[in-house]
Amino acid sequence: MRLNVAQFAILAGTALFATGCSSIIEGTSQEIQIVTNPSDAQCKFMREGQVIGSIHTTPSALTVQKTKHDITILCDKTGFHTATYLNHSGVAGATWGNIVAGGGIGWAVDSISGADNKYTSPVNLTLVPLTAPAPAPESNVPPTKADGNAEGKPTS
Repeated sequence: MRLNVAQFAILAGTALFATGCSSIIEGTSQEIQIVTNPSDAQCKFMREGQVIGSIHTTPSALTVQKTKHDITILCDKTGFHTATYLNHSGVAGATWGNIVAGGGIGWAVDSISGADNKYTSPVNLTLVPLTAPAPAPESNVPPTKADGNAEGKPTS
């Protein structure tokens, strides 16, 4: 069966709009690399209270399905406080091109599949010895300007 140019264009256009741009470019899963100081820590990845994967010794990486939900990463090593990192689900770069070029159809496909999301990688965590005070959890969210100063830094 041979397709003429018009049939080919219709078929190609349908295929293009049936998948989202982020699904094609960035995929629905992502590898998150974890580096700890000191190394040889064990880390577990949690999303919505459920363990979604683990790393038995750092540095290492885990491939996760992308969703709109944040991932909490907890790393442990004997003699050190647990290091916690909140990895927020952000917007993948190809999503904006998808909205501009393809409108709502491609974006809807990407949103359903999780392809329009991304997580920070690599994640670098410093483990604090038990002899020191416990550290505050880390996050990839920039400081806010809640106190009104231009840099978003707390005032004294």
